[in-house]
Amino acid sequence: MSKINPDRILYEDEHLLIVNKLAGELVVAADGGGKLPLYDFLHKNYPGLRVMHRLDFGTSGVLVFAKDAESLKRVRESKFEGWIKRYRMIASGHMEQKVGSIRKPLPARTHKDLVDAVTHYTVLKTFRDASYVETQIETGRKHQIRQHMKSIGHPLVLDPLYGDPRRDRSFKKHFKYRRFFLHAFALEFPHPMTGKKLSVIAPLPKSFQEALDALSAKHT
Repeated sequence: MSKINPDRILYEDEHLLIVNKLAGELVVAADGGGKLPLYDFLHKNYPGLRVMHRLDFGTSGVLVFAKDAESLKRVRESKFEGWIKRYRMIASGHMEQKVGSIRKPLPARTHKDLVDAVTHYTVLKTFRDASYVETQIETGRKHQIRQHMKSIGHPLVLDPLYGDPRRDRSFKKHFKYRRFFLHAFALEFPHPMTGKKLSVIAPLPKSFQEALDALSAKHT
């Protein structure tokens, strides 16, 4: 029985399994066929595994699974209290404001009513036509980061739903990439059973780092 590459396991104990999700990898089954979802793949070797939260198909990075019902129950009942999620991305355009917060209501995942959504951002590096950005989210709305970045005029490069077609055409022409870069870089949270604070980091994917290096080489 095949197992996940050990390099992708970021943390593991008797209650939790934390892995580095790949971009273009489903967490759970969706409509249509294709590659086996990550949960189904892992479940073969971890029979009691439960999905604690999700990342979108195109997003990579830190993903937490529960190994038992009680761990999942405690996190869900706490409404993820104490979870600090940090993401890194490549956004369109040269961002002049280096630190800021975006407070814009977004539709809830289960209905169309608007609910509060807050994203804090820090620009790590700017290029001529793009910016390397870290965000921390207080809420977890569907496509929150992607929608919020669009709302301030700096959508993720190559985002098929919220991107800037003109900028994206130029980016594709120069760098040949075909998908957006959004990575769940770091997560801090209290262990559901012990209360001990855990801090987990997922290294940037190789293609993400290559894109940053290409941007640096072209714009410096």
